[in-house]
Amino acid sequence: MRFVDPKSNIAFKKIFGNQTHKDILISFLNAVLALSGSKQIQDVTILDSYQAPRLEDLKETILDVQAVNAEGVTFIVEMQVEKQAYFDKRALYYSSKAYVGQIQTGDDYPKLNQVIFIGILDFSIFSSSDYISRHLILNAKTHQQEMKDFEFNFIELPKFTKSENELQTILEKWVYFLKYAKKATIIPPQLKDTQEIVDAFTVAAQHNWTQHELDVYDYWQMQETGHRLALELAEKEARERGWQDGRETGRQEGRETGRREGREEGRQEGIEEGIEQGIEQGRTEGELHAKYEIAKNLLKSGISIEMLCQVTGLSAENVQQLSQK
Repeated sequence: MRFVDPKSNIAFKKIFGNQTHKDILISFLNAVLALSGSKQIQDVTILDSYQAPRLEDLKETILDVQAVNAEGVTFIVEMQVEKQAYFDKRALYYSSKAYVGQIQTGDDYPKLNQVIFIGILDFSIFSSSDYISRHLILNAKTHQQEMKDFEFNFIELPKFTKSENELQTILEKWVYFLKYAKKATIIPPQLKDTQEIVDAFTVAAQHNWTQHELDVYDYWQMQETGHRLALELAEKEARERGWQDGRETGRQEGRETGRREGREEGRQEGIEEGIEQGIEQGRTEGELHAKYEIAKNLLKSGISIEMLCQVTGLSAENVQQLSQK
C-alpha cells in the first residue's frame, strides 16, 4: 500500500479539510491544543480555505485549513514545507485577517471571537529544541494571559525525533503521521489505537484517490520539488556572482579610498546585490524550466491538454508543441 505525503498542499487539504471526515481535524486540534474532558472540541465547520480580500489593494489569503467551532472560535491550520524567513509574520497576517473578518463596520466588538493558529513547518524557526511551541499574549510583569483572542502554535517537524516504538501521546502519533506517512507501506501498529489517525491513513491511501486527483497531486509534488531545486541553484549561483562582484567592488573602492572600511562596505553591498538579483533571476528561470519538465511527464500519463493548461499555467500552444516533440 502506498500513501500520499500529508505535507503536500493537496494531500493536507484532502485529509484535514474535508467536512465529511471532520473527526480527523477535531482529533488533531484537541491533541495539539492539549484539550481534554469538557474542554475538548466536539464539532467544527470547515470553511472555504480561500479568503477573498474586501479591498482591491489588500493581499488575498489562501489557507490550508480553516474551521470554526460552535463557540465561534476560528482555527487556522497551515502546512508549510518550503522554508520562509518571515513565516511568523505570515501567521500574524492570516490570524488578524480572520479576526477582523468576523464583523462588519459598525458591529459590536464583543462579537469578535478567538483565533487560534497552528503552523506545521518542515523546517525550524525557533531556537528551542522543543518540536511544539505555544505563543500567547501575556502581561510582561505578571505573566497572566489577560488578552486571549490570539494564540499561535507551531510544530517544527525536523525537531521531532521519536521512533515508532517511542510514541505515547496522541499528539506524538499525529506528528509521526505527518512526518513519516509517505514512507509507510502499512498503518503502523502503534497508531492503530486512534481511529481518527487510521481514518487519515485511509484518506491518504493512493488507491482511494481518483486518477485526476493523483495527476494533480503529482504535478504539485514535482512543482514544489522543482521550485526548491531551482531556488537552491539560484542562491548558490547568486552567492558566487555576488562574491565576485563584491570582491571587485571592494578592490576598486579600496584603491580609491585606501581604507579598509570602504573595501569591506563595497564587498558587502556587491554580495547582497548580486545575491538578490541572482536569486530572482534563478527563481524565474528555474520555475519556468520546472513547469516544462512537469508538463512533459504529465503528458505521458495521458492527462488532457486542457487540464494540463489549467494546472501548469502554460498556453495550449506551448503544450501542443511539447506533445509533438
